[in-house]
Amino acid sequence: MTDSTSTDNGARADAARVDVLVAGGGLAGLSTAMFLARRGIRVMVAEKHPGTSIHPRAAGQNPRTMELLRLGGIAEEVRRVSDIRGSQGVFTIKIAESVRGRVFDTFAESFEDLVGATAECAPEPWALVAQDRLEPIMLDQARRFGATVVFGTEVVSFEQDGDGVTVVLRDRAGGGERAVRAGYLVAADGDRSPIRERLAIPRYGYGTLAHVMGMIFEADLSEVLPPGASGLYYLRHPKFTGAFGVTDRPEWHTFWAEYDPARGESAADFTPERWTELIRLGLDAPDLRVRLLEALPWEMAARIAHRWRHGRVFLAGDAAKVNPPTGGLGGNTAIGDGFDLAWKLAAVLHGEAGPGLLDSYEKERRQVAELVVDESLYLYAHRLAPHMAGAVPAETGYAQVILGFRYRSDAVVVEDGDPVRAEDPARASGRPGFRAPHLWVERGGERCSTIDLFGRGWVVVCGPRGGAWAAAAARLARELGVRVEGLRAGADVRDPDGELARRYGIGAAGASLVRPDGVVAWRTAEEAGDGEEAAVAALRGVLMRVLAR
Repeated sequence: MTDSTSTDNGARADAARVDVLVAGGGLAGLSTAMFLARRGIRVMVAEKHPGTSIHPRAAGQNPRTMELLRLGGIAEEVRRVSDIRGSQGVFTIKIAESVRGRVFDTFAESFEDLVGATAECAPEPWALVAQDRLEPIMLDQARRFGATVVFGTEVVSFEQDGDGVTVVLRDRAGGGERAVRAGYLVAADGDRSPIRERLAIPRYGYGTLAHVMGMIFEADLSEVLPPGASGLYYLRHPKFTGAFGVTDRPEWHTFWAEYDPARGESAADFTPERWTELIRLGLDAPDLRVRLLEALPWEMAARIAHRWRHGRVFLAGDAAKVNPPTGGLGGNTAIGDGFDLAWKLAAVLHGEAGPGLLDSYEKERRQVAELVVDESLYLYAHRLAPHMAGAVPAETGYAQVILGFRYRSDAVVVEDGDPVRAEDPARASGRPGFRAPHLWVERGGERCSTIDLFGRGWVVVCGPRGGAWAAAAARLARELGVRVEGLRAGADVRDPDGELARRYGIGAAGASLVRPDGVVAWRTAEEAGDGEEAAVAALRGVLMRVLAR
């Protein structure tokens, strides 16, 4: 693969044209495409594999991810598919010697326990849908809104200049090549990202944790597991370290085991006979009949790219950050990358924001990546590698990581010097950089969450006496050509409990500017000085700043 800062004029003239080309059709790539297409952006996805993932990995969507999928228009379908799993039944996360052997620790005895930690912080529930089911839903939605997705196609070279990126694609089956001219290129091409490697972007972090072989197998476990059970078992067996999990298909299951090349072990050691032995040992079922479906080697690691942007090329998902699967945060974070990049690219491409807004993508999402990697490392050490307990970061807290993260960038007007990376979402402060607090309100006679007020554009949430701020939002929407909506508590939004102004920290006459991703960009508890004109001037200054205009 080659990259250059100059572009052949002939290739540019003959190339098909799109606004954004996404390399990679996994969770990061398909979510980026879906969110871009929903915003009217011409987007193309090139995926080297023949179709979406066939592996039931990255199962589980946390409430923040479900909020984003709601904005993508697929949350209802994801919930429906999640119900197929029987996710309201017993859900067990255990550290044990084997599935029916000695238990070292139990993390959740029911799905409701998992939900309980975040139920008061978000309007959306958890879902339990594996990657092989979620990706086709995203694919269909992306195509429905006009995205072009081609499989069996890989990026062989790319050249960027001041106006865009020319990408050469190869059909892996036929060998034919074609050029595509895009305004921007998104590298969502996995942990071993050829695009990131070509750009010589280094990574930092703990590094390799383990070499792993994963297996999907088919077996009747009705005599092994309780009826209707679903769950995850981290196995510290005397003969191996690994994990067993169920999938959304009752007859399919996942199993993985670590191996150590330093001891002369390799992926080739996992013969069908060895797999059958390991599965029987892990499930305490010496006579279990097993049908092996597919094996996949992979590396468990913790790494973050030093740069997430190189000119008009952006990294997303595992290309930007990889973390151990403990905690199920990787796939969720990849979708978060896709949403963040999509709304910012769309704002720039629609002329609503200056190119400088795109610099906030790396700054903000790397902050989340560091939280996710640290939390995943903590969980990995606690669940599978107790010898690492003193060498990994301390626990932040699951709810804090997924709902209480804080962004710091030029797209946020930070009002304090508090260095905290996350807060308890159950006591959300409403400060700039944090996700706007969730509480129940009414709009148009219907009950909804404040989270439902956000996502399509910028929203100015105003106190009961903040009419000047609401009027300023309407004027600036027309003046700046940006979707800005003013919503006043008690007028545009009914606040039955009278909590909105207090929870958002804006008082009776202040205002909070909330971004399209539901993150607070700026707020004030002060009345707009001399009325509407003062509000317009103040809000204009803030919008011009955070939009990099």
